Amino acid sequence: MKSTMGARSYPKPRSARRLGPVLLLALVAACHTAPVTGRRQLNFFSTQDDIELGREAYAQVLSEGKAVPAGPQHDMVQRAMTRISAVAEVDYPGAEWEANLLQDDKTVNAFALPGGKMAVYTGILPVCQGETGLAVVMGHEIGHVVARHGTERITSTYGLDLVLSLINLGDYTQLAQMTMDVAVNLPFGRKQESEADEIGLIYMARAGYDPREAVAFWERMESLGGDAPPEFLSTHPSHETRVEGLKKKLPQALEEWKRATAGGPR
Repeated sequence: MKSTMGARSYPKPRSARRLGPVLLLALVAACHTAPVTGRRQLNFFSTQDDIELGREAYAQVLSEGKAVPAGPQHDMVQRAMTRISAVAEVDYPGAEWEANLLQDDKTVNAFALPGGKMAVYTGILPVCQGETGLAVVMGHEIGHVVARHGTERITSTYGLDLVLSLINLGDYTQLAQMTMDVAVNLPFGRKQESEADEIGLIYMARAGYDPREAVAFWERMESLGGDAPPEFLSTHPSHETRVEGLKKKLPQALEEWKRATAGGPR
C-alpha cells in the first residue's frame, strides 16, 4: 500500500477543473451504438471523418492495384454491393458505397475502408462459388463499415490525445495512412470480426441472399488449410468459432431472408 503520509493537497488549476466536464461531454458524445448487435462503442470520429479517411486511403488502394473494369465477375461484385449497401444505408446514411474488383488471383481476401469503399480480390471468388458466397464476404466487410470498426480501432489504438490533436489539425493525410494500417495491414480484433459476421449475416439476408451460405463459405475457407495460429494467439476468431457463431444467428437471419423474399426469389 502506498503511504500518503506527509502528502499535501493542492487545488487544481482552473484549466484542469474545466477539463473534466469537457472530457465527460466528449466521452458522452463519442458513444455510438453498433447496428444489429446494439453494442455500445467509443469513437471520437464522426461519420464524415470516416468518409474522408476512406476516400483518401482508397485512392492509395486503387493506385497500387489493378482494377477489373468490366466482365461477369465485375458485374457480380457491383450487384452484390448495390443490394447489400441499400440495406446498410438505413443504419449508415450518407456513406460513399463503392466496390472495385482487383486482379490478384493469389490474394484470398477483401476489405472495406471507413465510409463504405471496398476492394475485392479475384483470389477470393473461387471460394465464394457464386454471388451468394460473395454476399457473405461483402456483407461481412460492410458490417465493419456500419459498425465503424476502423475509426473505433484508431481511437483505441492511437490514444485519445493523438486522435483529438489530429482531428483538430484537420489534416486527413496522416489519419488516412493510419486507416490503411488498421483496415488493411492490421487485423481487427476477435470481437469486431464476430460482430461483422453477425451484421453481415443479417444484411445479406435482408438483401435477399440465403444466409445459410455463410456457414458453407466459412467451411470452405477452413478447408483451404494454412498455418493459422491458435485462436488465443490470433486477433481473428478461428473458422470453427465463426461457423458456430453463425449457426447460432441463423434462425434470426432466416426469418429476415423469408421476409425479404416473400414476393418470390430474387
